[in-house]
Amino acid sequence: MNSMETKSGSAAVSGLESHIGYWLRQVSNSVSGGFAQSLQTKQTSVAEWVLLRLLWDRPQATPGEMAEALTMTRGAISKIIDKLESKRWIRSKINPKDNRGQLLSLTAAGRRVVPELAVIADHNDLKFFSCLDADERTAFRHLLGKLATHHQMRDVPFE
Repeated sequence: MNSMETKSGSAAVSGLESHIGYWLRQVSNSVSGGFAQSLQTKQTSVAEWVLLRLLWDRPQATPGEMAEALTMTRGAISKIIDKLESKRWIRSKINPKDNRGQLLSLTAAGRRVVPELAVIADHNDLKFFSCLDADERTAFRHLLGKLATHHQMRDVPFE
């Protein structure tokens, strides 16, 4: 009998709750779902928030850079850009370097709304992670960053 068989000869199956991925998904779904629901007060999606927040740190970016940073297709990014332009939170202009590509930037209204949305994001983090002390939150962020780096996920856009 090998180590993966039980006395009855069938393969042993690890318990669902023994998998870190199971717990990570449970927490992620809850955190993301709560955040998405909270953003509805501003008629905003999580993807829209992320794009706005990225533009907050970078005054101009191309749709391709946004698609890469959000790990989305250019078609999906185009829909988000259209929504944000209709809200007048971002603008696009022709890239002067090649006269055909677009450059995205925040409008004045977009610069006003990002801090408001950041408060919602901060509150969501507090709601879900306040049971961890400061050292535990730091360790958790470090471990998630280590996993992202190991699996070559983009953790810092526009390096």
